[in-house]
Amino acid sequence: MEFHRETRPVPQLPFITSSEGVVYNDSIDHGVTEAPYEHRFSPYDFNGGTTIAISGKDFAIVAADTRLSSGYEILSRNVSKLHEVTTKCVLGSAGCKTDVDQLRSVLDIQGKVYQHNHRKQMATPSVAQMLSNTLYQRRLFPYYAFNVLGGLDQHGKGAVYSYDAIGSFERSSYSATGSGQAYMIPLLDNVIGHRNRMDIEAELGAEEIVEIVKDAFVTAGERDIYTGDSVEIKIITKNGIRNVTHALKAD
Repeated sequence: MEFHRETRPVPQLPFITSSEGVVYNDSIDHGVTEAPYEHRFSPYDFNGGTTIAISGKDFAIVAADTRLSSGYEILSRNVSKLHEVTTKCVLGSAGCKTDVDQLRSVLDIQGKVYQHNHRKQMATPSVAQMLSNTLYQRRLFPYYAFNVLGGLDQHGKGAVYSYDAIGSFERSSYSATGSGQAYMIPLLDNVIGHRNRMDIEAELGAEEIVEIVKDAFVTAGERDIYTGDSVEIKIITKNGIRNVTHALKAD
């Protein structure tokens, strides 16, 4: 008696020969076939940077580093993150460079309209509210900008305002935003806020705070790769705005 084994045809799968051998279409795609890939688009890019603002009795200081990054690339070493909204008010913004530029343009236009209608510059608390309104109007597609605002109020006292992405803000004596915020805030809490300290709190002058700001950025630059190159400091007083720069690590 003879037994005949039934043979079934083996399905022939489309394949392509590559350096990895024969690759069938049901195996893992290593980029050698024409299988479609999913590509994602993001309208945002985080360009790094750190900003800080501190208020005093009759002055305010706003500072930021000048490094512009994208991922692990340094795009520029000399880009200002500070913007003079009025002669007594400075905006510091970190985040996406294009969104920051657009936000500055909107604020400048609104400030010029106000000055044309009222024949005077907008006061710092009014600028703070205008910035809040501007951010809130874009709450469904927010500006990717982390903002601090510093200046002198209508009484000549230093004022600092910190913001979230959609315009919620509060007035405080100091604030920091950006990629180095986690390194700045503990230092400011201790040195400026005088928290958890038993010694007598001394009133610091503008020049003393400038030196503290320099040390703070040097410290942040040691840990944060997006903070570096140099720090730009603007000192706001009743006599105007004075600029100070200080070199940081360039690596």
